[in-house]
Amino acid sequence: MTAAEKPLDNPSRTFGRAWEDIRSGIKQRDLWGHLGWQDIKQRYRRSVIGPLWITMSMAVTAAGLGILYSTLFKANIGTFLPYLTVGFIVWNFIVGCVTEGTETFIANEGLIKHLPAPLTVYALRTVWRLTLMMAHNLLVYFVVLAIFFSALTTANYQMTAGGILQPGLDWTVVLAIPAFFLIALNGVWVALLFGIISTRYRDIPQVINALIQLVFFMTPIVWSADILHDRLGAGTELWKTLVLELNPLYHYVEIIRAPLIGSAQSWHHWVIVGGITLVGWALALVALRNYRARVPYWV
Repeated sequence: MTAAEKPLDNPSRTFGRAWEDIRSGIKQRDLWGHLGWQDIKQRYRRSVIGPLWITMSMAVTAAGLGILYSTLFKANIGTFLPYLTVGFIVWNFIVGCVTEGTETFIANEGLIKHLPAPLTVYALRTVWRLTLMMAHNLLVYFVVLAIFFSALTTANYQMTAGGILQPGLDWTVVLAIPAFFLIALNGVWVALLFGIISTRYRDIPQVINALIQLVFFMTPIVWSADILHDRLGAGTELWKTLVLELNPLYHYVEIIRAPLIGSAQSWHHWVIVGGITLVGWALALVALRNYRARVPYWV
């Protein structure tokens, strides 16, 4: 092949262009902020109480399952119900970033074809919409906190009889703020990476939705590590490693749930989430570099 016959490099496939897409997307916060809020308004249009249905749905789910599982596991309702409530709130946000993130570009097909905006805008739209929904769900947490405040602020409280001693709610509750921003940061790379892959391979969203059902039961949302130790007895380190430590979603849930309920915090959760964040953003940048220009043709 002669020099004249060699294909020219695509000038758009550079990391500089990928970074520019991210920077431009963040700067257009008026656009993705408005679109995300419109998504909420559109979903509950003509509804009497509007987005408060989000709060009511979470309240009913948390109360019903909290009472049921605290009875089944013989757990203290005063500490188990807040544990389950926060777990559900965080889980819904994380799973929303994964499941809705896979369809970020597919759902925005019309805008992508007619609105010259960075791809990051659509990822931020998804995460912002889920953030608004989480804000509505947090109202349930504050109600539960008010009801069971004395139980959560008791030093060395236990979730179940003979369980791990928890320090109780204190100033470390503020760690929930950076924890949320870290999870939201992960939500953006998830929407970018899986959104691009799912645009090319339309079976990916279905596969992820199926796997999420399994991961939910493997993640301590309606059960706790205390209960796992209680049921399996001594020699549970292998099970704990397989069921908990190798489940990345467990670490994401724990960095924000632990400070909100005064539970014992382990910094290795932050280290693992931080490592996954770096790897995830590196993969998202590679995907943006190589396939950003192809997304409008794939949708």
